[in-house]
Amino acid sequence: MKTIISAALITLAAASASFAAVQPIPGSITYDNANVQLEKAPAGSTFFHTFANGDGRDVREVYKVNADKSVTLVNRQISNAS
Repeated sequence: MKTIISAALITLAAASASFAAVQPIPGSITYDNANVQLEKAPAGSTFFHTFANGDGRDVREVYKVNADKSVTLVNRQISNAS
C-alpha cells in the first residue's frame, strides 16, 4: 500500500511540474512585467481580476499573494461569448 501511495505522489508531482505557468496578456495586472506589490493582503490569499479583452470577451484571472507581497497569476478563464 505504501508503494502505491508513493507512486501516486510521484506521478502527481511530475504532472504538476509539466503544466506551464499562466502568462499575462494585455489587461492582466502583471502584463509587461509590471511589479505589483500589495500592502494589506495576507500572503497566500487569492483575488480575482476581471476585464474585457480586445475581442470583447470577458477575462477572469485569479492571482495569489506571495510572502513578499508580490502577486502571481495562477489561473485564467475567458468567456466564449464575443
